[in-house]
Amino acid sequence: MKFLIAAALLGALSVSSAMCASLEAPKGAVILTITGDIQNTNAANTATFDLAMLQALAGRQAIMDTPWTDGATEFDGPYLQSVLQAVGAHGKILRIKALNDYSADVPMADATDYETILALKMNGKSMSVRDKGPLFMIYPFDKNHELYNEKYFSRSVWQIKEIEVVD
Repeated sequence: MKFLIAAALLGALSVSSAMCASLEAPKGAVILTITGDIQNTNAANTATFDLAMLQALAGRQAIMDTPWTDGATEFDGPYLQSVLQAVGAHGKILRIKALNDYSADVPMADATDYETILALKMNGKSMSVRDKGPLFMIYPFDKNHELYNEKYFSRSVWQIKEIEVVD
């Protein structure tokens, strides 16, 4: 009987530690840090990503008009949902922070209900800080025309440096 209890406890610990997996450490310069209610980390209670790690995640390329660009512009990057799944995010709000300390609180549903991306490239080129980079949150304005309004424009943070997952 003691053996069965010990085996059950060991099994529960194995499942628990598998759920709290570690991410691979970035090999290049860190361009995104995720904090808050996340399970998978690679630095002191945070998840950090370099360019290669973000490019390896599922994403999309889309051509659309935005209020910040002239004419149809191509954006390319990982789905916000892919990034959040990689870190095991569990929360209701994403506090997206820019290099200039601007931040926007975005409902988690915007990542799951829409094909929102963290654009790494604009018109095939990596975005510099001067050109809204390194990351620019882009809603699928090409697929969901009802998103083309001030509510979603204010959530479209550019020069993203950090996402805090808040319950």
